[in-house]
Amino acid sequence: MPRSVPPPAWVLTRRRAIGDHIRTARETAGLTQQQVAERISMDRSTYNRIEQGHAAALIDSLIRIADAIGVPLADLVRT
Repeated sequence: MPRSVPPPAWVLTRRRAIGDHIRTARETAGLTQQQVAERISMDRSTYNRIEQGHAAALIDSLIRIADAIGVPLADLVRT
């Protein structure tokens, strides 16, 4: 089985920026990580890894996060 190649630094930087947008939107909405995770049926630790930029989120997860927080998807992924 082939080994996974880590993403380049510029991808990691943008992933962290998206996580920052998610965190800012969540805090503006007055929600905790646990509340958002429950709304989207995701484990809080997985949600935290997305928000911290340590995990790559599927587009489906980003759509669900945006809906749970009440913001347009574009607001979360702009960099």
